[in-house]
Amino acid sequence: MADARGMMEHETPQEFHKRLDVRFSNLSLLTRALTHRSYINEHPEALEDNERLEFLGDAVLDFVVGAWLYHHFPEVEEGKLTQLRTALVRTETLAEFARDLELGQALRLGEGEEISGGRERPGILCAAFEAFIGGYYLDQGINAVEAFLEPFLKEAVVDVLENGEHRDPKSILQEWTQARGLDTPLYVTASEKGPDHAKTFEVEVLVQGKVKGRGQGRSKRMAAKDAARAALERFGLKSNNDQAGE
Repeated sequence: MADARGMMEHETPQEFHKRLDVRFSNLSLLTRALTHRSYINEHPEALEDNERLEFLGDAVLDFVVGAWLYHHFPEVEEGKLTQLRTALVRTETLAEFARDLELGQALRLGEGEEISGGRERPGILCAAFEAFIGGYYLDQGINAVEAFLEPFLKEAVVDVLENGEHRDPKSILQEWTQARGLDTPLYVTASEKGPDHAKTFEVEVLVQGKVKGRGQGRSKRMAAKDAARAALERFGLKSNNDQAGE
């Protein structure tokens, strides 16, 4: 999770690659995965957008997530496995994975898409994450993709099992603020405590530059969700998407 200053800065694909926990041998695949079609429209020198990699990544995700569920839930029937897979590869979930990587600040967008907030739009983030997976699969193979996705899936499936089909609190908060003409909520890591293998993170969520919620968790993503829940409670809005008061 970047700090408030870092969230305002954009990264090149090379800078994004430098801070990733994984490595691409062919950086052109990563660059393509980060290239939205709006960028191609304004930069004809860029040869290809990420839509073909998105197509491939979608198929890879379906397979990897399905196989992961099959092996980790041996007693669960096919119908429930299908429901779990659907929840894990839906747009909002994959957009959350992209936010966890801070992928949005590395996207190559056209000016219009940039101005309209494309870096935080769930559909664009989801597509970029799928393209990232497609590129990583071509570069490193299926085993590397499985290892990369493992921690994401372990954490996300807990949310699905505990909360069912309830909406993600970060998505609810973002929609609520946008409906009122407010800035997109900004999540800032306030502190990190503990050893590397057992860290606890504290995250603050800012709306219009003011802290509206704080949360803790064993990952930045979980702490951010906890902060969003706290903000929703402060605004009088519950995670089941009840209406809020001011």
